[in-house]
Amino acid sequence: MPGSRITAVGHYQPTRVLTNDDLTTMVDTSDEWIRRRTGIATRRIAATDESVTDMAVAAASRALAASGLEPARIGLITVATCTAIDRCPSIAAQVAGRLGLPAPVAFDLNNGCAGFCTALACADHAIRANTAQHALVVGVEKMSDVTDWGDRRTCVLLGDGAGAAVLSAADSAGIGPVAWGSDPTRGDAVRLVDGWHPSFAQEGQTVFRWATGELPAIAREACARAGLSLSELAGVVTHQANLRIIDAVVRQLGLPESTVIARDVVESGNTSAASVPLALSKLVERGELRTGAPVLLLAFGGGLSWAGQVIDCP
Repeated sequence: MPGSRITAVGHYQPTRVLTNDDLTTMVDTSDEWIRRRTGIATRRIAATDESVTDMAVAAASRALAASGLEPARIGLITVATCTAIDRCPSIAAQVAGRLGLPAPVAFDLNNGCAGFCTALACADHAIRANTAQHALVVGVEKMSDVTDWGDRRTCVLLGDGAGAAVLSAADSAGIGPVAWGSDPTRGDAVRLVDGWHPSFAQEGQTVFRWATGELPAIAREACARAGLSLSELAGVVTHQANLRIIDAVVRQLGLPESTVIARDVVESGNTSAASVPLALSKLVERGELRTGAPVLLLAFGGGLSWAGQVIDCP
């Protein structure tokens, strides 16, 4: 079976910046309160008429252009999202149509904040099984659509955006075996509630305790499956949920000071399934990770689900 590797990435964020000071005019909060509990300073908010599909197309088109591939060569497209209003046709099918992909397998995947890493594994498996040679994977969320702007516990967390990656078949694997799973007994820890007009809700302390207690072992498992030690990692890109969680997990892993740690949550907030590809694309764009360097991707969220793998940096 061939392996696959990420050959290009791209991202998109809306133009509107919502600062902590802006939020103080909406709810009883302060910049100090938000930074101390979450590390977040700003987040991007999509325009009312800017859809999940619009953001997905913007990120996907940048990744596709960077890959140098013609649209017709993409055999599979999958979009990870939990905030799409459209059920059918899928966001993936809509993106394929707008990008001019002629006949790809197209489907959406909802695994909450773990969605992109889950979708990446599915696309990698399809390429390994020789059912596609090139794939496009997108993580996109319009969290502002599901935000209760009167709830200061959650409205300070969330932002909008999209990230994308192009995968291609390769003689040697550039995406390691995935470590994934879920704990259905904690399925209510992160959720969208109230049916057709949902709002984001979570049990913050439950999520914090679970993430800081369980993620280090999942990170070690993903590295072991890739045949690497933690000290060999050039970078770590976790789900950008909360800076306190990121820093606590990194401390437990005992990584060298030279390891690049994604902390995009500070400027982008929690963008759910978009957070890992968004943060990765920014690191690549800024040249903070060298091509081919091993990078751990690690995400967790609603379900309570998780997925992580080591990739060679595009």
